[in-house]
Amino acid sequence: MRGAKPKLEAIAGGLSRLPPAPAWLPSEAKAEWRRVVPGLRERKTITRQDLQVLEAYCLACGLVRSSQKIIAAEGDMIETTRGEKKRHPAHQTLFQALTESRRLAAELGLTPASRNKAPIAEDDDDLSDLDL
Repeated sequence: MRGAKPKLEAIAGGLSRLPPAPAWLPSEAKAEWRRVVPGLRERKTITRQDLQVLEAYCLACGLVRSSQKIIAAEGDMIETTRGEKKRHPAHQTLFQALTESRRLAAELGLTPASRNKAPIAEDDDDLSDLDL
């Protein structure tokens, strides 16, 4: 694809002010909130209804960080009660949180690919091209 990439447009109802991070978020998640909110606020791409998605994204990012801290402190492998070595259980949490954070980042327009997608036309009620 050549030419200029479409610009992420502000959406109707997009918030120019976003609330502070919810108190219940862990510290790692609050750090992510503080990191991404300025850009989201500037672009006005988040509505009040999207705040729960933003919370979930920040929580997933926080889980990635806390899981990685646990693995770094305790090691990649643990010893079972039988004396066998196995992968640290925090790896599963880490991988699931990574997957979820990537998905939610795309939903929020936080990835390069999602920022470059063309905005959906608001007038999608025209069915004339469907040959109905």
